[in-house]
Amino acid sequence: MPLTHRLKSAIALGLPLLLDVAAPVTVVAAPLPPPAPAAVATPTPEERDTLYPFYMPMGHLRAPAVTLRIKCDASRAAGREVYQGRSADSLYGRVEGGYEFIYDALDSAGKPCVYPFAPWMPQIVGSPDGTQYILRSSMSGHRVTFRTADEWAAVDLRLFSMGTARAHFEMRDVELDFPGAIQPMGALHLEVVDTKKPGLFTAVVRRSKIYGGKNALFVPNGQTMLYVEDSDIAGNVGTNFDQQHTTYINGTLVSHFRNTVFHGQRAYENLASGHQLKDKVYLRVYENVTVSNVPQHSTPSAMPLVDATAFGFTWADGLRLERVQPAQDPRDTLVDLRTDIRYAEADNYPWSGVADAEWRMPADPLKALDKVYLSVFVNTSVESFRSEPHVFALRRTGQAIGADGTHVDGEGSTGPAQQRMISLAFGTSGTFDKVYARTADAGWTYADPDLPEDARWVLDRDAFVRHALGLIGR
Repeated sequence: MPLTHRLKSAIALGLPLLLDVAAPVTVVAAPLPPPAPAAVATPTPEERDTLYPFYMPMGHLRAPAVTLRIKCDASRAAGREVYQGRSADSLYGRVEGGYEFIYDALDSAGKPCVYPFAPWMPQIVGSPDGTQYILRSSMSGHRVTFRTADEWAAVDLRLFSMGTARAHFEMRDVELDFPGAIQPMGALHLEVVDTKKPGLFTAVVRRSKIYGGKNALFVPNGQTMLYVEDSDIAGNVGTNFDQQHTTYINGTLVSHFRNTVFHGQRAYENLASGHQLKDKVYLRVYENVTVSNVPQHSTPSAMPLVDATAFGFTWADGLRLERVQPAQDPRDTLVDLRTDIRYAEADNYPWSGVADAEWRMPADPLKALDKVYLSVFVNTSVESFRSEPHVFALRRTGQAIGADGTHVDGEGSTGPAQQRMISLAFGTSGTFDKVYARTADAGWTYADPDLPEDARWVLDRDAFVRHALGLIGR
């Protein structure tokens, strides 16, 4: 792609998120200079709290049935929640119809409140359809902190047997600081299970910091869309060092991260250990995201920074990859697009991805971008203690899905024509030798390709998202 076109694309992709409005174009006759671009107002935290991704349906949700307000100074003195007005005691540990828990942002001295415990989470009963579950500071943009060494500390939203229900969770302006929480699956564990299409669970995290748990953030399989903005996912503390990660998102629909940092994966001495971001969803969107192996109270992990599935779609703009030297020789790949496991249920994918007698890659793959699993990386930067051999690796897939319905038999064994996955990278910079791995098991990859005119939709975030979700009726 010519440099001028890449620069124009980068400018277009930098427009404000979620404001799905096309700006009018003014044509000025020469020789008058064009008018200066109008200033774009930055939404306040209060305004941002009302904005959601265009693909996330927010209608048909009702206000939470239960609202509890928690006082700062009295709660700190008691070591547990002390309520203003209605108390949780009246609920007998159970909530039906959704909840909103609002925590005082400031103490009596006007300083940010630090609560010396983990938030209380009730048992959710009754039908979850149309319900919302909100955990937030009393002041948008002013973070409250929960800090405890309790080994069971967590925010664990437990919604079982969801079926086709529609439910929503939000955590806003919250810091979870749980350095001793070695037991929970996640410091934030969105334990929403047994979802069925067309049901949907959505989760939004804004201006938050998460540290603790076997995974700082853990999301299991399901009909789930996750959006995280302006946040710091700061690491895990689990003791199974090779199987836990800073963030682990299993076979869900969407993971969308904006202005967010991932780091602090807990490693152990010279073990490779887990990933900073293990993201196995169908559609991934990364905007101004940093992923780093800088540790928190442990050795840096030697694993790839991002472990993603190639069964699906990835769109990234402004991804920053940072690697410091680990104790063990590092794995060469920074972003690993793998084909060894298909994580979600089969109907979450438009195509199998493995060898298919009805599919053959066309002679010009760049003219078939709407017919393949696709990853697009724009303006990725790499900062490393060494010159990385390559930035991205797209693995070749196998011959069939195994008997368990998830693992792929013979990963890497299919020929080029059998592949149904393509990765594109534009404007990659930093300390590396090659953009893509060039090995025997590598798939179809292109660095700075000159796209056909009718393929340039892949550089448009919204068009990319609509295409990916449209393929599975979402």
